[in-house]
Amino acid sequence: MNVIIVGIGLIGGSMARDLRCKYPEVSIYGMDASASHLEEAIRLQLIDGIASSKEFSEADIVIVSIPVDAIVKELPKLLDLIGDDSLVIDAGSTKSEICSIVADHPKRRNFLACHPIAGTEFSGPSAAISGLFKGKTNIICEVEKTAFKLQERALNIFSGLGMRIRYMNPEAHDRHIAYVSHLSHISSFMLGKTVIEKEKNERDIFDMAGSGFESTVRLAKSSPAMWTPIFKQNKENVVETLDEYIQNLEAFKQKLIDNNFEGIYKEMDNTNKIKAILKGIPQNNKDR
Repeated sequence: MNVIIVGIGLIGGSMARDLRCKYPEVSIYGMDASASHLEEAIRLQLIDGIASSKEFSEADIVIVSIPVDAIVKELPKLLDLIGDDSLVIDAGSTKSEICSIVADHPKRRNFLACHPIAGTEFSGPSAAISGLFKGKTNIICEVEKTAFKLQERALNIFSGLGMRIRYMNPEAHDRHIAYVSHLSHISSFMLGKTVIEKEKNERDIFDMAGSGFESTVRLAKSSPAMWTPIFKQNKENVVETLDEYIQNLEAFKQKLIDNNFEGIYKEMDNTNKIKAILKGIPQNNKDR
């Protein structure tokens, strides 16, 4: 199997690690805007070499794991390079604009729009880890627009990597992901910003920050180069989720001002059900 990975960072690099484990005979070539990333990826044996037009024409699979603004720019060009039986998969955190940009491309049938819900706050080839995708959900959009035999190829690989599949249309994906991913990143960035601005003494932050603070601001270590384009492409949904989040914060603040600690207790108690939801335990509708 011949694979090209465009963007050898956390997602692309982790995909390379898992593909090598699952398919020992695989050949993996890479493309990246950073020459140092390519050198590092070769040194780490994530890729066998740098992709050329020859590798693209012979590729079985091309995995595109670059920032979403770059995907919109480069995806049509990549589709121009591939062979008739090649499959191109993206890993972008937004889907509407990406799907729209290739809607009329002659090789639209060769593209499968995906979003593996997996990752860490780290980036670059050295951030790649084995087993990153095991048990994780991979959202696929507009599957009906991809050639059936290429769908099968992709699903076999996703199954081999232990991923769960969910199908959505691009608009629904972007709306839901704004709540469960994009908002949490904004919240983490802004909490980190607030503490940095308020606590001028870095030593105080280091000494007094507990595990709760560290876990809450973990996402603030994420790459701004990746997340700014995500917020731009999903601006409408992100603004809507921020409006609702800010309303909840204001309501919580007002309860404090009013000494309504019974109300605060009820708010937190009701929110405790998130623990069960994240474990996949169904919740009674009447409690929602």
